[in-house]
This record gives sequence, structure tokens and C-alpha cells, in this order.
Amino acid sequence: MKDLKIKALIPIGVFLIIYLIPGWLSGDFYRMPIIISFLVAAFVALFMAPGKKLTNKMEVFTKGMGHPGIMMMCLIFILAGAFANVAREMGAVDATVNIGLHYLPQQVLIAGLFIIGCFISLAVGTSVGTVVALTPVAIGLGEAIDINAAVAVGATIGGAMFGDNLSMISDTTIAATRTQNCQMKDKFRANIKLVLPAAIISLIIYLLMPSTAGEHTITINWIDYIKLIPYLTVLIAAVLGMNVFLVLSMGIILAGGIGLITEDFHFWSFLSSINNGMQGMAEIVVVSMLVGAIVEVVRVNGGIDYLITHIGKRTKGQKGAEFSIAALTGIVNVFTANNTIAILMSGPIVKNIADKFKIAPQRSASLMDTASCFVQGTLPYGAQILAAIGLAAGALSPFEIMSYLFYPYLMGITVILSIALKKTC
Repeated sequence: MKDLKIKALIPIGVFLIIYLIPGWLSGDFYRMPIIISFLVAAFVALFMAPGKKLTNKMEVFTKGMGHPGIMMMCLIFILAGAFANVAREMGAVDATVNIGLHYLPQQVLIAGLFIIGCFISLAVGTSVGTVVALTPVAIGLGEAIDINAAVAVGATIGGAMFGDNLSMISDTTIAATRTQNCQMKDKFRANIKLVLPAAIISLIIYLLMPSTAGEHTITINWIDYIKLIPYLTVLIAAVLGMNVFLVLSMGIILAGGIGLITEDFHFWSFLSSINNGMQGMAEIVVVSMLVGAIVEVVRVNGGIDYLITHIGKRTKGQKGAEFSIAALTGIVNVFTANNTIAILMSGPIVKNIADKFKIAPQRSASLMDTASCFVQGTLPYGAQILAAIGLAAGALSPFEIMSYLFYPYLMGITVILSIALKKTC
């Protein structure tokens, strides 16, 4: 029986092998489409249950794929994609950058990049999008104030990971809260206490870095301030606990209305922007459904029970359970190079561990999200660093940037300290 339960985990192993080997061989960890990897793993899972007819196996498979939690998460992903794309095409990202650079003193530009990165990623919910938007600015400012461009890019990636970890519309937040069955506002409150010290220390480090101030002139007008309204509205409404569907719908309408008024797009291009944003989330939606299906088959075949029992034997108390949650999520992230996928894959297992050891849902969601963002933000083959390298046109290497990723490293340290120093009940 034990061997059978171990074999139930084979689909997950199949996914990792198919996804990783092409990356190792080619040096490009995004060579193999992640949907194809999950699709193969799904077929393996589908045909594994012994002594069952294909019809019965399909019922289990589709039950997992159509789980209410998975469907809810997919709907949120779709609305989040629409809002992020409409706001970007309306010019909200550019407005945020311009306002930040306009008001920041010359001597604190690197720290300012970190702050701007924090705000943009918090507002748009994507670390990669933030890195893509800010890296050219970071490299230019690095040259202007005579400081290593790797420092400026490191500050940008740090700020991007801050928002990716906390944003109400980040796919990692959505995945973490849905898999742990907690409210976004509760996860945010638990999470901010965990990472704020790391952000403050990182900011101090960047402020203390010597630089030669250069001149930069950024012109802003009242329209730039108007374009911040959708971001601020979504952030405030989400923190106040408004229903996430209402928050995102309101954000889309606000961003679209402002874009129409400022003539950044017309009615039909507004609809096209919504459509493109939703389509941009297609991959993560399909992956979410496949993950749900695989996890359900693994659960029915006893794989989840085996993992819980196996981890439980080596876990002593809440602290051990929390270390297991952070380690499990981080390890899966190392193999997948995608923090959202890592959370989706480890989420059901983490939920069982959290329930067994009486860990609050918002706490387990926070630990998962923070551990995955720490790992993702420091992976030399992660999308964030690879995007920055590409925009730097070969002028920087992954390891140069990794030397200045102060916030992700400190975020990892705060996770460990928060567990080690926590008083258990």
C-alpha cells in the first residue's frame, strides 16, 4: 500500500523531468512550454489509477480540473490580466515612473528605483512586467549617477518582488489565498508584517550607497496624477476587504474611462485591451486547471496522504510545520522557476500540513508566497533576472545582478526568523 501511494506521486516527477531536462540541456529553462509539460504529466496521472475504468478516471480528473477553488482562481486571473493590461495601455505605468522620478532627490535615485518598483508591482501585480518597465530606466540612471548598473537593476528587481509578494492582483497572491482558503486582506496583513522589515533595511542600504548625482529632468502634468487613480483605488479597496471581483471590475472601468477621456485609446481599442489582457492569462488558467486535475488524481491515489504522513513524521510542532511549508514551496520553485506554479503545486499539500498543525490559513499563504518570491527573485534562470539581462543587451550577467539583490535575500532571512522566533501555542 505504501509503494502504491509513492507511485501516486509519479505524475509530479514526470512534469519536473520533462520541464527541466530541456532547460538543463539547452541552458534555457523556458525552452519547454510549461503547458506541454503539465499536459504530459496529466495524461500519466489519468491512466495511473489501478482497477478503474477510463470513465471513472476521467470523472476524478475533471472533478479536480473543475474544482470551485480552481475555477474561482481562474476567474480572478482573467480579471487581473484585463485590469493590468488596460492600466498599462492607458499609461499608468509610465505615469507612475515619471511622478516618482520627478519628486525624488538626485542623491536617492537608486533607493527611489526600489520604491517605484515596489509601487508599480504592488499596483499591477506582476514582477516581470515591473522589471521590463523599469530596467531601461535603471540602466540609464546607473550611467547618469556613475554607479554600477547591476546595483540599479538589483534595486528594480527587489522592488518588483516586493509587490509580486503583496499585490492583491498578483497571481502568486491569488494562488496562495485560494489554495489556503483565506481572504486576501488577511493574507496581506500577515504578509506585510513579514516583509516590511526586509524592505526598510533594503531601502536603508540603497540610501547609504554613494553615488555621483547627475541631472535628470522629468516633465509631468495633471494627467499623470489622474492615471494613478485606478492603481490607488484597487489597492485601497482590496486592503479594505472589498470583494476581489468588484475591485478588479471597478479598476477596469476606471482605467478604461480615464483612457477614453485622455484619448489613449478609443472604445474599440479599450475592448481590445481587455481582451488581450484576458488572453495573456490563458496559459496560467490552463495550467491551473491541469494542476487541479493532477493533484486530485494524486490525492485519490493516496499520494497526498503519503506526503503528509512522510513530512509529518519528520515535523515536530508548528515551527517544524512552518519550516516544512517554506522549504517545500521553495524547493518546488527551484525546479519549476515559476513562483505561481510552485504555489499551485505545493498548495494542496501545504493546506493539509497547515490544518494538521493548526496553522492559520493567512499564515500558511504568507509563508508560501514569501518563500516562493524569495527563491524566484534570486534564481539566475528566473524570468525576472533573464528579462533584466535581455534588456541590458548583454552588459550584465546574472551573477552580477545577484550580488545586489538585497531585498530578496533579506526577505528569505525574515521568513526564517519569523518562524524561529515565533511563540507556538
